[in-house]
Amino acid sequence: MIKKVLVTGVSGFLGKHIKDKLLSLGWDVYESNTKKANLLKVENLYCYNDIKFDYIFHLAVDTKAGDYCLKHPGKQWVVNQTINTNMLNYWIEHQRQAKMICMGTSCSYAPDILMSEENYLLGEPEESLYTYAMTKRMLLVGLRSLEKEYGVNWLYFIPSTLYGPGFELDDNHFIFDFIRNCYNAKNKGEDFVVWGDGNQRRELIYVDDAVDAMFDLLNYDNMIFNLGSGQDNSINEFAEKVCKAYDYDYSLLKHDLTKYVGVKAKKIDTEKVIKSLDGKTFLKTSLSEGIKKCVNYFIKNYE
Repeated sequence: MIKKVLVTGVSGFLGKHIKDKLLSLGWDVYESNTKKANLLKVENLYCYNDIKFDYIFHLAVDTKAGDYCLKHPGKQWVVNQTINTNMLNYWIEHQRQAKMICMGTSCSYAPDILMSEENYLLGEPEESLYTYAMTKRMLLVGLRSLEKEYGVNWLYFIPSTLYGPGFELDDNHFIFDFIRNCYNAKNKGEDFVVWGDGNQRRELIYVDDAVDAMFDLLNYDNMIFNLGSGQDNSINEFAEKVCKAYDYDYSLLKHDLTKYVGVKAKKIDTEKVIKSLDGKTFLKTSLSEGIKKCVNYFIKNYE
């Protein structure tokens, strides 16, 4: 049966991959982005009132990281709370039959506790991403509150850092920074600089692997799931793999010890998702393969 699906933030990195997945299934996709049905005003969604959606993938978010979060916490709070409140209000007023699919962030976890789903709302998120992290927590609170009062259904996914082709060429997430900076080092003679000593550890998950897992879990209701690879690496190890993909001499890498580097380690617990999928693996793309695909995408679209 063909499903009708509304996707917010469809022009974003994850949104593009969700849309591709939906179209591959033959489902009808309706879009919301900054140009069409902008969520900053709830009435912009009224153009869809005559459609009864089966699913709503709410991906729209002000997700700028790094210095932006530190310099503009108020703006980021207002924008994200407005977007989320408008989306949830529209859902309850016009689309209660739809299952709401929302994205959390591993940044919402307090850095000093086990990053398992039952701990998601415990402790304080890391300071540099505090506002973004808390708006994501509030989104989960909203879902649970509306379920309690109105009996609606939802899912909430918490991915580790997503990567893969389709990213914006100026995206400032660390792995995309590395891909861009290593290209400039190899082709323009610029320095490839890593912030800090590079010993801090992070976890990546290839975007299409995460999307496949999400769709395999759509039959569940009112649950939160971590989506991660279960494997963390040091920042230096990520940089080395990027260098290898470019055939660039890793020994030329430099470190800037004056820069802020965030938490020492971040890896989410994936026991729940593995059990819920009955042990079915959703990790099909190795880290080296995924980084090579990103490098090829960058070269193709940059040059």
